Amino acid sequence: MRKLLSTKAVYSITPFTLLDYPDKTACIIWFAGCNMRCLYCYNPDIVLGKGKIDFDTVLTFLRSRKGLLDGVVLSGGECTMHKNIIPFIKEIKALGFIVKIDTNGSHPLVLQKLLQEKLIDYVALDFKSLPETFESLTKSQLFSEFEESFSLLKNAVVPFEIRTTFHSGLISEAAFAKMIAYLETQNFEGNYFVQHFVNNVSTLYKLDDSDREIRHKNFSTSKIKVIFRE
Repeated sequence: MRKLLSTKAVYSITPFTLLDYPDKTACIIWFAGCNMRCLYCYNPDIVLGKGKIDFDTVLTFLRSRKGLLDGVVLSGGECTMHKNIIPFIKEIKALGFIVKIDTNGSHPLVLQKLLQEKLIDYVALDFKSLPETFESLTKSQLFSEFEESFSLLKNAVVPFEIRTTFHSGLISEAAFAKMIAYLETQNFEGNYFVQHFVNNVSTLYKLDDSDREIRHKNFSTSKIKVIFRE
């Protein structure tokens, strides 16, 4: 246990948020490192950086927030790529917090165990793109792993959301429509959240500005409600 608690996997902590866990007060634990290199990534320091904070320090912080926060968001980077994530979440749950994870879906076996052991209460799954552009956009070959994670969530009782970051230069309107059609073929029903790429911020790769014209169109279907987040 001491070795676990001394593991420095966390890059930073956001002590309070009302935006990242639906209808809950929470903090965000940002894990260093990622197995994708998404062109539009807003967190290059986190993705390319090393962990600065050990689990023991995080748990000490969380103990000071008991009764003040409802939940803990584990984000990054990619939290599921860290080998001690499961025992760490067990420690968080023992403190009485609910747990949300933000994930790219690249570690379905870890997600499966988290679901089986009832260690997570909400999941945000990133839908990067369709297979034909997935590798060029993420610099990885992990679409099948994403699909496996998606399947696990569809068959689980834990609430989850699907979300996409939209850059008009990376995902065309036609490609976006195909992404929605893909979700329908996978029998997904519910909200599909789309966040616009924010221009003039530091990203992993230098990109041209993205326009937001797509938000003026209605892409919702009878089963899927497309919601554009600012």
